Amino acid sequence: MNRREFTAGLLLAATARTVRAEERAKKHRIAIITTQPVANIDNPTIPVFQAFFEELRRLGEVEGQNLTIERYSGGGRPAVYPDLAREVVARSPDVIVAIGNPITHALRAATGTIPIVWIGVDPIEFGFATSLARPGGNLTGVSLYDVEFYAKRLQILKEAAPSASKVAYLTMRRTWEAARQAYQPAYQQASQRLQISLMPMLLQEATPPEIEHVFAEIAPNPPDAIMVADIGELIPYRQLIVGLVEKNRLPAMYACVSSSRRVGCWPMRPISAKPLGAWPTTSTRSSTAPNPATSRSTNRPDLHSLSI
Repeated sequence: MNRREFTAGLLLAATARTVRAEERAKKHRIAIITTQPVANIDNPTIPVFQAFFEELRRLGEVEGQNLTIERYSGGGRPAVYPDLAREVVARSPDVIVAIGNPITHALRAATGTIPIVWIGVDPIEFGFATSLARPGGNLTGVSLYDVEFYAKRLQILKEAAPSASKVAYLTMRRTWEAARQAYQPAYQQASQRLQISLMPMLLQEATPPEIEHVFAEIAPNPPDAIMVADIGELIPYRQLIVGLVEKNRLPAMYACVSSSRRVGCWPMRPISAKPLGAWPTTSTRSSTAPNPATSRSTNRPDLHSLSI
């Protein structure tokens, strides 16, 4: 089990328990809402969910006994998130566990009273919290990345593919536009420093036809490399994405180690155990692997080392 995802799962469970601590006399009900398929919530290969359930059991919260867990999915379609959020809120769970920023935006609009335990990216930049120490409102949770980490991913990709001058970035349109004030400037600054032209590959929704469509669009004028966003909507389609990247013979940077293992890629693992920071970042290319002695980079708050 990946340490970062395991830590995130433990923190989610501990936070969910804290916000319900004053109501331990009754049977509790937690709603989990994610952008991934519902089946992923109980998938033993998804560490964050398994750590969450294991920690709840350790704390005495057992599903089917004193705990009910309702599972929901937005299916990677941002257009349905507001209605789904209202549906979940209407059922009045004790706590809502929200996976990802887009789902959380919809939930924040739907309720200001039900506690939301969130896992996603940079709550301050995206307006979820006033500060990390005192988030305020009805939301708490775990932040996985900061602005510097995203720029570092681009740097690592450049180190893996030094000749790359044009890099495509696969993400959701809604995510890219929401990051206008935070991550877009970080990427732009990093790309200028590395002499890279960044090409957003923006998905209207996370579906196989849409993913295939954006890859077809870049075929006439292909990039030199591609970086795949670390968002929940894309996780169910990682094999499709890796297959399309491989078909186009592009060096690639993935966020999930599971994506890299499909084609024998290089896992870039953060060795810091701090709750805030980054999940594994993965860089791949079709040619021979680099010398690990010359392929190391550091970044606050995590240290990344390249292993083959």
